Amino acid sequence: MKRQKRDRLERAHAKGYQAGLIGKSKDACPYEMVDAKGQWYGGWRSAVEERVTGLETH
Repeated sequence: MKRQKRDRLERAHAKGYQAGLIGKSKDACPYEMVDAKGQWYGGWRSAVEERVTGLETH
């Protein structure tokens, strides 16, 4: 995979993660391309899981 494409997908994942941390809805995904959208959702899911797990441990 080209570095530029990988960087773009990594950025989409990071943006999704940040959105999940602050509690944004999954519908807030700004991406249209399937690859980027999948990465954004993956980051969002990771953050939501961490938030839920963090709440359960307190």
